Amino acid sequence: MKFIFLISLFLSSLMAVSQDVKPVLVIHGGAGTIERKSMTPDKEAAIRKSLKEAMDKGYEVLEGGGSAMDAVEATLVLLENSPWFNAGKGAVITREGSHELDASIMDGSNLNAGAVSGIKTIKNPIRAARIVLEKSPHVMLYGEGAERFASENGMETVENSYFTTPARKEIWKAINQGKSESGKLEPSKFGTVGCVALDKKGNIASGTSTGGTMNKAYNRIGDSPIIGAGTYADNQTCGVSCTGHGEYFIRIGVAKEVSDQIAFGGKSLEEAVNFTIYEKLSGMEAEGGLIAIDKEGNIAMPFNTPGMYRGFRRADETYIGIYGDD
Repeated sequence: MKFIFLISLFLSSLMAVSQDVKPVLVIHGGAGTIERKSMTPDKEAAIRKSLKEAMDKGYEVLEGGGSAMDAVEATLVLLENSPWFNAGKGAVITREGSHELDASIMDGSNLNAGAVSGIKTIKNPIRAARIVLEKSPHVMLYGEGAERFASENGMETVENSYFTTPARKEIWKAINQGKSESGKLEPSKFGTVGCVALDKKGNIASGTSTGGTMNKAYNRIGDSPIIGAGTYADNQTCGVSCTGHGEYFIRIGVAKEVSDQIAFGGKSLEEAVNFTIYEKLSGMEAEGGLIAIDKEGNIAMPFNTPGMYRGFRRADETYIGIYGDD
């Protein structure tokens, strides 16, 4: 009788292991002063469409049995190719009049990570970050070296002017002609894009991509390419991608902070993100938000700004939000 019970228990455990995890994908397109009064209907519709197309592409990968890493990359490539976000095409402009792009990606199944910073000619920085993860012994490569490594490994290159859009150019001109001190010709926002995915095997991956801050100088680097600050993933806890005041996210180590609150603080995902954003970050009078998925498939999207471009998709639910009351 005891033998039969043990066999039954073993078979039940085997079946549980073989069952697919329900995939989940969450994205963001930046947080900040994003309000209805400042948004035209056409622009809002275009942004929502871009968010949904990217999210659907990533979820399609997951639904087909693809990896979380593949889903994150596929999602962020589309967001980088959209002119509506501060990443890839549509990236903000440096004081010198060019673009410097950053990106990072992390595999929660083995804690492997890759990042690039200060690149100017690689069309899709998130792909370059993944190449660093897969084909380099290093975690982060910078500038010309990162570009050379990515190009040698087949990454598509473009002229730096490819990333410029008319809207970004007008803001940059106004700032540098003394008509605006801080680029307030459009709502102030942190346009970083990010994605976190949980695949059918229970693996978590996270990725983040950005053009940095408008009119930045001295090769400034924010949190987006820094593992533990802007991006983090661990199958045992959660995956996180951040957007906001990069300097503060670096000081706190926001992405890793959320994971540590779960691992060592015994908090749920919701408790961990709320503590990190609404207490630690807000306590420093810094603004921003994040997206996260834990190993159980729970989702979090907190932000302490008026709005954050965001969305998620799972088997029974699809959501796109922009404003605080969405």
